[in-house]
Amino acid sequence: MPEVESSLFLIPILFLIAFLYSSVGLGGGSSYTAILALFSIHYLAIPTISLTLNLFVTTIGAINFIINRHVRLNLLLPFLLSSIPLAYLGGSLHLPKDVFLWTLWISLIFVVIRIYFFEHVNLKLESGKYQKLAISIIAGMVLGFIAGVVGIGGGIYLIPLILILGLGSAKEAAACGVIFVWVNSAVGLSARFVHQPIELLHYLPLIAAVIVGGLLGSYLGANRYSAKVIEKVLGLVIVIAVILLGKNLFTELYTTLTV
Repeated sequence: MPEVESSLFLIPILFLIAFLYSSVGLGGGSSYTAILALFSIHYLAIPTISLTLNLFVTTIGAINFIINRHVRLNLLLPFLLSSIPLAYLGGSLHLPKDVFLWTLWISLIFVVIRIYFFEHVNLKLESGKYQKLAISIIAGMVLGFIAGVVGIGGGIYLIPLILILGLGSAKEAAACGVIFVWVNSAVGLSARFVHQPIELLHYLPLIAAVIVGGLLGSYLGANRYSAKVIEKVLGLVIVIAVILLGKNLFTELYTTLTV
């Protein structure tokens, strides 16, 4: 498993990602995961590192939202309660490398679609109270499982879903997204520490870079940039990861089928 000492160039990259995402109250798990995959960090370490980085950055955002009273428990709880057991299950699974990489690749494709093809959330789903509750529970389960398996917290999907369902305001959706990511990162991480432990001390420089970037971004960059602009700019990293990772996966698949 590569150590961070051999990948020091990741420190300024992750610092910048944490700074930019935290400046608009986001976590950045999808970008952390994409970067780690691009630089060939061991596949077992990618979710653990990404969840750890996500946990630190969203802690800052979660505190800010709680202090400013943007959190609505009746909005958050259906997503949260259904996601927690699935995040733990996802984090406890020991997937083969190929299965993990294909799952990661598909997850990143959906992130790219969300960023570049659903820029404006104009769709409003007309449904009843119990239909919305059912959708919330199912979404929480799916997003929790993805968080545990690949390290993508799910806020990038959850926030627009809340707006589409008409469950809350943009601020309330953002607050729900940040806390959702924080909790599922913590749960997925705890499962990985129990079932798939890695030596996280090797990656302390990366974690330190994200903490500093997150603190500076929250303090200096709050409301300076548009969340959509940040997502689109950093989404380019995910696009590159999708292209390169997809190329490698299909090359290996072709080689396997033709041997």
